[in-house]
Amino acid sequence: MVQLTREERAIAGGERGDGAAMAMRIVAETARLMGAQSLIPIESAHIDGALYHGDSGTLFAERLVAGGARTAVRATLNVGAIDLTGCSRNRLPPHQLDMAGRMMTAYKSLGCEPTWTCAPYQAGHRPRLGSQVAWGESNAVAFCNSVLGARTNRYGDFLDIACAISGRAPDYGLHRTENRRATVVFDVSNIDPAFLSSDVAWPVLGNLYGRLIGESIGVISGLSFRPREDMLKAFGATAASAGSVGLFHVAGTTPEAPDESTALHHLPPEERILVNAEMMRDAQNRLSTAERADRIDAVAIGSPHLSLEEFDTLRKLLRGRKVAVPIYACTGRHVLRILERDRHRQDLEASGIIIVADTCVVVTPILPEKPGAILMTNSGKFSHYAPANTGYSVLYGSLSDCVESAVAGVPVFGSAA
Repeated sequence: MVQLTREERAIAGGERGDGAAMAMRIVAETARLMGAQSLIPIESAHIDGALYHGDSGTLFAERLVAGGARTAVRATLNVGAIDLTGCSRNRLPPHQLDMAGRMMTAYKSLGCEPTWTCAPYQAGHRPRLGSQVAWGESNAVAFCNSVLGARTNRYGDFLDIACAISGRAPDYGLHRTENRRATVVFDVSNIDPAFLSSDVAWPVLGNLYGRLIGESIGVISGLSFRPREDMLKAFGATAASAGSVGLFHVAGTTPEAPDESTALHHLPPEERILVNAEMMRDAQNRLSTAERADRIDAVAIGSPHLSLEEFDTLRKLLRGRKVAVPIYACTGRHVLRILERDRHRQDLEASGIIIVADTCVVVTPILPEKPGAILMTNSGKFSHYAPANTGYSVLYGSLSDCVESAVAGVPVFGSAA
């Protein structure tokens, strides 16, 4: 039985209107189903539910709006189905396009910030260490828990906005200290440090980690350096899609793991995985699904959304050259504004880069329809979802591989495990 406070019962009873009442009832019922005894106040939310998957999502959001609901805490928005900046165009049929636009409008009416990015942590939404939040979007959840040390479960569509409106979340899972303990040591000390220091390694490592760890919590040990934030972003995104990872620790890097023992809560691990080069080669091969590697039809980067630093690297790799195969570069409008301010958007587009903002090529139809098409990417998350969502098979490579391949018009590989 979930014990609600007097305020929570009043909200569920309609004190703040029909929309807030529905939201509170959804959160309370979820708590009951998950075995939580109470709700906890949250400080912020990141909403994944504004991406159009069908009319029911739009109608649900509009019902909340009609009921007078407003977010009680800061709530940023994940990608939508439409690039509202006009950088790119999608191929949604008229009805779906209308419903997707209505959905995005409804979430703004609820008081959510129109950030439209899967990397809100790079757009200024960085909850403090130990704070309780309710985030959706698998990579954002993994980053929020692991790199920032805030506390959230993997909140899905409808529940995420219900938490934001009610200002509450069920008190269970990763909200609780005892459930954040690492039980598995993921030892990479036998892997070449030069490879681990390259960007190509972290989606590979995430793929291996996610498949072996699943829903467990692990601590990565044996690194000789502190990974950059974009590396951790890529790792968490791939681990969350290959497995169901909501929290990982990196000994000496992430805030709850100053060392391996602390991440384990000073208890012995249930398992120790010693990663070797053969395991990494197999994981890297799994990120490619194309049977042939003699051509590519498109390149897509930016899942999670490209940071400003990643765009700087892209520009350096291009060196002003034009691409023979288009590169779709997905990012948030917080980065787009800076690219436009510094006139980099014009230069990139002149080189043949198609910037995609507010959304990405795997969640809405932007890539041209082409039977048997091959997509090259440096994103482990794109590698996982692109075949089913776009119909394109995938070749995985480093960002440098992607750029050189786009310029040459054929696959070019220079990075390997």
